[in-house]
Amino acid sequence: MTSEKLKAALEGPEKKKNKTVTSSEDTVLSIVCKNVFTYFNLVFAIIAVLLIIARSYRSLTFLPIIIANTGIGIFQQLRSKKVLDNLNVLAQASYEVDRDGETVTVPMDQLTEGDIIHLAGGQQIPADGEVVEGTLNVNESLLTGEADEIEKTEGAKLMSGSFVVSGKATARLTAVGSDCYAAQLTTKAREIKNKKSEMVNNIELIIKVAGIMIIPLGVALFVEAITLNGKTISEAIVSMVGAIIGMIPEGLYLLLTVALALGAMYLAQKKVLLHDMRSIETLARVDVLCVDKTGTITSNEMSVTEVFLPGTVPDIVPSETETETDPGTDPEDGHEASPETPSEPEDPEVTKKKSIISRYIATVDDGNITMNALVDYFGKGEVYTDAEVTPFTSKLKYSEVKMKGVTYRLGAPDILLSEEDFNKSREAIEARAETGLRVLVFAEVEENGHIEPVLFIALKNGIRKNAPETFEYFKKQGVEVKVISGDNPLTVSKIAHQVGIPHADRYIDANTLETEEDIEKAVTEYTIFGRVKPEQKKSIVLALKKHGLKVAMTGDGVNDILAMKEADCSIAMGNGSDAARQAAQVVLLDSDFSRMEDIVSRGRQIINNITRSATVFLFKNIFSMLLAIIAIIATFNYPLVPSQVSLVTLFNTGVPAFLLSLEPNTRKQKKSFFRTIFAAAGPAAVTAFGTIAVLSVYGERNHMNTSSLGVIATYLMAIAAYLLLVHISRPFNTYRSIVVQLMFFGFFLFLLVPFTRDLYMMHGLSTEELRVLAVFAIAEIIIIKILMLIFEHVRKMKRLEKVKAEGRWNK
Repeated sequence: MTSEKLKAALEGPEKKKNKTVTSSEDTVLSIVCKNVFTYFNLVFAIIAVLLIIARSYRSLTFLPIIIANTGIGIFQQLRSKKVLDNLNVLAQASYEVDRDGETVTVPMDQLTEGDIIHLAGGQQIPADGEVVEGTLNVNESLLTGEADEIEKTEGAKLMSGSFVVSGKATARLTAVGSDCYAAQLTTKAREIKNKKSEMVNNIELIIKVAGIMIIPLGVALFVEAITLNGKTISEAIVSMVGAIIGMIPEGLYLLLTVALALGAMYLAQKKVLLHDMRSIETLARVDVLCVDKTGTITSNEMSVTEVFLPGTVPDIVPSETETETDPGTDPEDGHEASPETPSEPEDPEVTKKKSIISRYIATVDDGNITMNALVDYFGKGEVYTDAEVTPFTSKLKYSEVKMKGVTYRLGAPDILLSEEDFNKSREAIEARAETGLRVLVFAEVEENGHIEPVLFIALKNGIRKNAPETFEYFKKQGVEVKVISGDNPLTVSKIAHQVGIPHADRYIDANTLETEEDIEKAVTEYTIFGRVKPEQKKSIVLALKKHGLKVAMTGDGVNDILAMKEADCSIAMGNGSDAARQAAQVVLLDSDFSRMEDIVSRGRQIINNITRSATVFLFKNIFSMLLAIIAIIATFNYPLVPSQVSLVTLFNTGVPAFLLSLEPNTRKQKKSFFRTIFAAAGPAAVTAFGTIAVLSVYGERNHMNTSSLGVIATYLMAIAAYLLLVHISRPFNTYRSIVVQLMFFGFFLFLLVPFTRDLYMMHGLSTEELRVLAVFAIAEIIIIKILMLIFEHVRKMKRLEKVKAEGRWNK
């Protein structure tokens, strides 16, 4: 395409640019609107107007908090967006395209209709098109649901959203951006399961219930105050607002959104890109991590260590994994063993066969890491003309060049060779597998179908620098590791053992797993799975999930995608295929597997601290809702006014929740989010509600001063909230102790200052009123303590049952 045509296509009225706007892309305007124009902000605005009409200006103390919440949310999300946008630019896939007679590399969103692009194995097809020249094997599973690889030759249609498994071709783009088939399918185009996490779902449920309840309860309280309790409109408004403000979880969703945004920004600085921010939580809760050997345990680079003839057992050339004193040394840092001893001349037969292999390599012309290692060792010879090429796939486990009179194959010995031929070289092959080397066989397919081995090739993969430390971290965190690889299970087992993966000696050849039942049984017994086919990876993930486990899956190739989309969380390496990067929820841009520690640690901090913070928010919501309902049923005035609720919220909910959310906390959260927060908040909320409800009835029957009743109720609410704060802060450390003490002294400091005391409508109490406060406070404290002990005992019993169940799993 010429520059003039390109400019017309990209900048013309139709703007044929390969970019689609998805619902996940937030603009600055949309972020501002999402934070300002919320349902609860509308409710707060209506409340503020009503209070102004009622001239109860002191009850507007909640407004600065709401404005600050909104401002903080906008600021942090915009800040996070800026960092993530910069990272997305780095992560965007690029393609080779013909422009002005030259082949140049451009990002995906700069492709346009009519472009001629060059595609190869591992790439995602960026737009609809048709093959101009060459042959591709394409996986369309994310569009059609079928896992079969489809051969695409000249004239064949290509659909965006599908992936190139192998082969090379040039293609002409026929539709880009929103005109593409995948874009029109919207959610069907990519079936990666970005389901909302447990924590997000539960918080949204709490907010939804509160949002539904506040309107009818508010109206009922207002009507009752006027018709049954003889209040003026102004008094009824103030009473109603006091109840509604307590029911609104105004800071809970903000805290969650900001925590996730800050987590994403922190990880972005560590070169970790999140396609779905909620995957932080999922990964933090994960029970099993499924990894491939290549690209995760080992580096994405290979090299040939030696070649040997069939039937011979030569001395083993030390592999890198053997010679390293530290098994975590990168390939470039370790000893490089030469394939041949310089003083010994090479066998002429080997030299001849090397020449054949070099021509085979040039003819297949595949760009995977294995073939790159072979190119480095054998070089590229003259291409075989009129050859029919079958590229390597994980399904076949070999590549093939078929010509008139001769056919060659390159692949796994145990797959290609007959049992008799394999046994002749078994000792040599297994000796190398024992050291972590991978062995391939170059073979000739004879006319009668017999496959005759020509030459064996041993390759090494250097272990990633931080792999042992990373797997040790997961071991300490209680995360089980399963290694799923297409390589020889013995080779994989030895490498897994070198990096310290527990039970690395428990390995199995996936070719022996014939049914889904076999796989479901195997996942409970084995750690290492070798010779795994792409569809088996998916079955292994599903089997683990069937056992009730949360599963994370790492992948770097097209054939990992089916398993990745079934996993609870999917992770791709930055130097993996474009297809895997696009499909994954998490991308390690610098391909540093040790970043997983940062993701899990940050995720657990978010989960644990949001759980703790949600508990104090939920206390206020449960308490206020129950008190409002009983006030309607028992026809007594709601005792608290908005400013008093705001005072308790400030020191026992909002500020401590924010401060506690900043604390590092990497403990694995095994319990249900919903049950955890209800079990913690329930005793304090129900007791505070019951105590203040009884106080209200007592006060009305004994004609207590209404304002004094509100002050006593405020103290009782604060005591219950403070006991809950102490409870969720255990076990205490220096940071939590400081937070708890600051909130205690801050509350009473506000009461000592005349301005803030009057602002929050708090005043001194008479001796009789203090006696009432003391009696109700003592009763409240005792009941809360008893209920907390009961809840804790029940929780311990359930935990014991779960430990026994997990013990059965481990056996």
